[in-house]
Formats: sequence, C-alpha cells, structure tokens
Amino acid sequence: MTHTVHPFAHRLGVIRDWKSRWFANRPAQYRESVCVDAAIRRFLKKRLRGSYVTSVEIERSAKAVRVLIKTSRPGMVIGRGGEGSAKLIKEIEKVIRTVPVAGRASSGQAKTVRLDIEEVRSPESQAPVVAYMVAEGLEKRQTFRRVLKQTVEKVMANRDVQGVRIGIAGRLGGAEMSRTEEIKKGRVPLQTIRADIDFAREQAYLPYGVIGIKVWIYRGDIFANNKQGRVHAAVPSNK
Repeated sequence: MTHTVHPFAHRLGVIRDWKSRWFANRPAQYRESVCVDAAIRRFLKKRLRGSYVTSVEIERSAKAVRVLIKTSRPGMVIGRGGEGSAKLIKEIEKVIRTVPVAGRASSGQAKTVRLDIEEVRSPESQAPVVAYMVAEGLEKRQTFRRVLKQTVEKVMANRDVQGVRIGIAGRLGGAEMSRTEEIKKGRVPLQTIRADIDFAREQAYLPYGVIGIKVWIYRGDIFANNKQGRVHAAVPSNK
C-alpha cells in the first residue's frame, strides 16, 4: 500500500533544512523546546494571517530564541516605525512564558526573543502565499472554479514555476455533501527527491463550513555543486 508523505519532510537532509534548529542536552529540555516551538508557530499562524508569511524558522542559543519570519509583505509585520515588530516580540515572550509543558508551566528557559523579518521575492512561487490567495478568493464568495483557474494562471506566469497543483475539499458552493476538486498544470514530480517542491495547507472559513486547501508548486530541480553549493536547474548540466 502507498503512504502519503509530506513533500517537505520527504526531502529533509537532502535539499531541505530543518525549520527548528537547536540542541537539547536533557529529555526534559527537548520536550519543552518542542512544545514552545509548536506554541510559537500556532500563535504566529493565527496572528499573522493575511500577512503573506511563507515560513517561520526558529533557532535557539543558551539564553535567546531567534524567530525568522519570511514574508512577501514585511511592512505589514514591521509596522510604522517598528511598532508592529516590537509588539510581536512581547507577545511571543508571553507565549513562551505561559505555554504548559507535560502538565507544568514552562520554565522560561529562553529569556530573550530576537525577531528577524526577511522579504521573499516572487510571492506567486511560494505555496503558503498561493494557498492564502485561494482562501481569500473563497472567503470573498467567488466561485471556486474561477478562483482555481485564475490562481493557476498567476502561478504559471512566474518564470521560476514549472508546475502547480491545487486541491480543495469541503462543502464547495454550499452543497450539502462535501466533495473534492483539483486542478493541475505543468508537472509536479512528488517522488523525485531533488525536485524543489513547495507545499502548504490552508483553510477558508465560510458560513456553511471550512474549506481545506492544499497547494504543490514545482520550481525545478536542485543539483548539488561542491564549489557553488545548491543551484536550481530544469535539466542537469552536461559536465
């Protein structure tokens, strides 16, 4: 029987790096760090919805937590004069202090939070942004077929994208019985490990229920080069 694997986890250690990077000496410290990271991600997913965030990466040192937010709209996160980022740091520190770990309060092992915001170019080639675009169209009461077709055309207009696949499921069009619809253009080789495939899930909140959205975007293959590092290419070189 086949097994469905996450396209990001399927490529960890090959062309992908971990989104949480830290080291724990003791099992209790490891357990606490995992719970805190999960709480931070849940909070930021809800807090920054609509800010076109593509990924949240977390790094730890002995006394600090570094949160790297990649977004195509950094101005919405930073705010005027940095007010938004300062407020966000205080909210993340509160989340770290209050998250429960295995039935007890967190020890607050990381006192300081560093927030770095990185701008992402070509947002149409990022699966989280595309998934939110679909959710936004559905929440504006547009017909789902039109939303899917328009989104696919926008994504394929990007020169870095070689294939896209979008699937939605739920009470489409307000029907009584839920169903699944999918649209695909180009090629999306999920089993090719060197394939640079970005994947994201999103939810559209409608009056008659929640619509689930999945997006796969294929951006070519990644070939390792000892001198220049990893490079994107559609076909391997003839060396």
